[in-house]
Amino acid sequence: MPISSRFVVQSTIGLLAVGLLTLLAIVGMTIWLGERSQANFEEVIEARDTRIAAVELRSALQAAESSQRGFIATGNEIYLAPYGTAKANAEDQLAIVKRALALNAETEPLIRRLSSVVGEKFSEMDQSIALKNDLKDGEALAMLRTNRGKALMDEANVFLSGIIRTSDERLTAGVGEQRANALMLRWVSIGGAIVIVLVVGGVIVTFGQYTREIGEARDEVRRLNTNLEARVADRTAELARARDRAEVLLAEVNHRVANSLSMVASLVKLQANAVTDQTAKRALAETQARIYAVGLIHTRLYSSSDVRFVALDEYLSGLLDHLETSMRSEGHGASLVYQLEPIRLPTDTSINLGVVVAEWVTNAFKYAYPDWRGEVRVRLKRLADGRAELVVEDDGIGRSENGPARGTGLGTRLVKAMAATINAEIEYSAREPGTAARLVFPLPTT
Repeated sequence: MPISSRFVVQSTIGLLAVGLLTLLAIVGMTIWLGERSQANFEEVIEARDTRIAAVELRSALQAAESSQRGFIATGNEIYLAPYGTAKANAEDQLAIVKRALALNAETEPLIRRLSSVVGEKFSEMDQSIALKNDLKDGEALAMLRTNRGKALMDEANVFLSGIIRTSDERLTAGVGEQRANALMLRWVSIGGAIVIVLVVGGVIVTFGQYTREIGEARDEVRRLNTNLEARVADRTAELARARDRAEVLLAEVNHRVANSLSMVASLVKLQANAVTDQTAKRALAETQARIYAVGLIHTRLYSSSDVRFVALDEYLSGLLDHLETSMRSEGHGASLVYQLEPIRLPTDTSINLGVVVAEWVTNAFKYAYPDWRGEVRVRLKRLADGRAELVVEDDGIGRSENGPARGTGLGTRLVKAMAATINAEIEYSAREPGTAARLVFPLPTT
């Protein structure tokens, strides 16, 4: 059964999760055992220090007792030389034992009794030494023969032996636990290593099988592509020939449409020349300009390599030159100046803008300068917000908002309709002198 990529991903995630959990278990166990080892180590050190202090205390008591008995027996003060040192050492070691056993409530009576025994033992020895120094040898020997000192020493030895034995047991238990922890860590590490090796092996096996199946599939695809490439090449050649034929046909269609619109414009011009009514003559002239604006688009399209877009600056420059020539031939004395930034727009948008420009420029020639010459200016530029601006302005008599409409009003309606089609905004503003018509429209994102 082929292995799917989903199975590979799921199994890999599962195996890696197992490996991660195993690794976390090993790390957690190592940390726990490390903490236990540290605690055992501290306990062993404490037991060792307690044992050493107990042994040292016993040795100090024995040394002090030997020094005391030697002095009483011989009267030679040289025997007293180690007594003070032994006594001071015994007090220090007793303090260490008391600190080591102070946290254990069970040993509190033992510590009190041991302190009392040691104190009484040194008190007894101090008294006997003082009597000897006072030359009261009989009293000193009598105190020695009471065996009170021996009883105190035996009792101290019992306590100290118990402390030493307890410390040895703690040392033995601590070492045993350390060995058990080390053995547990060893087995946990071995088990974790086995699991991780199995996880890695499972991932390698899964990827190996998946890679092998991918290689087999790739070989099969390569074999299929051998025939498919030939078929694609044939199909591509057919599509290229069909595209060439379509482009030729489309260019022919645009050429014929342009010729037909040019013929219609010529017929409208002939009709305008034939009528005597000035209103009809002006209406026919405006119609001719609109037809020319649309026809010029098709003239551009059949000479262009991309029929989807029109170079707006080139299209408008040709349209404006034609409008200036046409207006002057009708006796209008204004001149036309334009500044057009390079912009490419879809064909339908360009047609709408061409009709708007034709309307505004024609109106500027007709109505802005009725009795004198002037200048009509056209600007096309990009704006920073992804839109473009088309402005037609003059220095003429201005546009009256409340006065009677000049002409039939069809041009104004056409401009509004074209602007709505391309989601453009229209703005008329009065200049001093003249009028400015502004059209802001969005540019295509691609």
